[in-house]
Amino acid sequence: MASSPCGNSNFDSGLEIKTRSVEQTLIPLVSQITTLINYKDKPKKSERTLSAIHRVGQAVSVAVGRFVAVGEAIAAENQELKDEMGQACFEARRAGDAIAQLTDVGSALSSQSDGRVTVFSDRTGMVKAARLLLSSVTKVLVLADRIVIKQIITSRNKVLVTLDHLERVTTFQEFVQIFSQFGNEMVEFAHLTGDRQNDLKDEKKKARMAAARAVLEKCTMMLLTASKTCLRHPDCDSARINKDAVFQRMRCALEQVIEIVTEARICGENKIIPASLYDGIKDFKSSVECLRENLFSLSPQSVGSQLEALVERTEDFTDSPYTSHEQRQAILGLCQLARQDTQQLVHACVEAQSGHSKEATEDIEVAILKTCESVSDLRRELHKVAVGRASDLLKLHGEQLPLRALKAAGAEGNLEAVAEYSRTLTEQKEQLVETCRLLCHVSGSEPLEITCIHAEETFHVIGPQIISAAQTLALHPSSKIAKENLEVFCEAWESQLCDMGLLLREINDVFEGRRGDKRPYLSLPRPGKHSLTNLKTAKAVKLDAEEQTSMAKLGLELRLLSSDMDTEMEKWEEQEHDIVRQSQSLSSMAYNMHLFTRGEGLLKTTLDLFHQAEI
Repeated sequence: MASSPCGNSNFDSGLEIKTRSVEQTLIPLVSQITTLINYKDKPKKSERTLSAIHRVGQAVSVAVGRFVAVGEAIAAENQELKDEMGQACFEARRAGDAIAQLTDVGSALSSQSDGRVTVFSDRTGMVKAARLLLSSVTKVLVLADRIVIKQIITSRNKVLVTLDHLERVTTFQEFVQIFSQFGNEMVEFAHLTGDRQNDLKDEKKKARMAAARAVLEKCTMMLLTASKTCLRHPDCDSARINKDAVFQRMRCALEQVIEIVTEARICGENKIIPASLYDGIKDFKSSVECLRENLFSLSPQSVGSQLEALVERTEDFTDSPYTSHEQRQAILGLCQLARQDTQQLVHACVEAQSGHSKEATEDIEVAILKTCESVSDLRRELHKVAVGRASDLLKLHGEQLPLRALKAAGAEGNLEAVAEYSRTLTEQKEQLVETCRLLCHVSGSEPLEITCIHAEETFHVIGPQIISAAQTLALHPSSKIAKENLEVFCEAWESQLCDMGLLLREINDVFEGRRGDKRPYLSLPRPGKHSLTNLKTAKAVKLDAEEQTSMAKLGLELRLLSSDMDTEMEKWEEQEHDIVRQSQSLSSMAYNMHLFTRGEGLLKTTLDLFHQAEI
């Protein structure tokens, strides 16, 4: 099995390979070249061996020729890369020709008698040609990857221009026209960034990309209803605040995507993620265990300082107003125990060092085990507190009572009730935000930490948006557009709670040593993947990139169609007109069925879907 070119120090191109597609393209080439370089010269060379070497060399040469032709075509279409790409293609072709010449060994007799330079007589030449080839091919691939980045940036720029136009529209007709264009551009952007996300090697960047794309996906629907509400009620301050927040969040998410793909810091310094307790405990245990091999690898003072830094970070748990007295005492007790064990370890190390001992004594070994055990107990308690609180919150808020109350109060035009239930929702938001911070400490991996941060930011932003949408509805209780807008923001809140449940499961999987399943896109049963005769055993399956793109575009079109129908309804004086009523029902049904394919909305099971289709 071929090793990754990134890990082969013999063929270091000096270029960092950041995507799987570039790496996977290089692996077959590395395999073939390794075969040539590692060929063991033998006194007797069979015709079969010579023929095999010749075939491999020619295969490399032909593949390089085709590859270079593609690279030259890319250079011709992209003037900014023409010189760099042209030079890299020239070097690759030269190296390919050299390898073809060195492997043109002919027969066993001729290769020994005609004096030609071959892989047998010039092993150094083969190594040089191989290095040049891998270096130049890698450079061509990395340069070609810049084109992909350029496409994403160009797509983002188109979205931003249309976003600015959407923000300034003053009529429904103009809005519908521009939003249709915006939807197509967002689908293109989603497709490009989705491919990029799947191609990234860095799991941390991949998680950040997923978070930014999730914001854009959900905000697209919010932007539609928030803008329509603002157009219908142009003098309403709460509607304007609601709309401005959506546009601002979309712009930030678009910039985050560009920061990831270009590794630039567009919006100033990147936000530094504070070290989690999980990582701190892991590093501390690693440092302590290193004392077994080398007593002088860590000074006694630094061991104590490292532990105190850990204990200080547990204040996020102990200072939280939502942590119970029993939980707080348990954490403080384990911190004190860890301090005692660490002090014993420090004392044992000082004694051993003063005696010029080079190896860990029995006392040190016991102290190491006790220290590691005490911080592991602390980690388990922190995990128990964070996960327990999150589970309790999800159960408590599962019925969505504040959201229901806000919808009812807004529909009644009761501003006082809206204010009261807004305070309840704000308190719920603060609990969820703080819980996400604690989950970040025990998440167990950088991608999950980023997902926790995304959840925290989402609750922090959507909470006030729900309140502003409810205030708008209370001021205009007969407005169907304002009602729809509030519904969309409430759905986003509920969706984030569902995501938090999945996040909780993944954190538990990491803690228990299981590899958590990645989140799938929920889809309709499909031939070969689900049996319609056994709906109870149907599981979620993941859509491929093309299906995701089609589904996203369909969702935008259905939401726009449904919204247009509701807008048109308000123009009819005869609300009971049968055709209008049925048309509205059909548009609503179509969108509900689309939401089901995403695992969202009112339809929760496949049977619900079939029932909806029969109505």
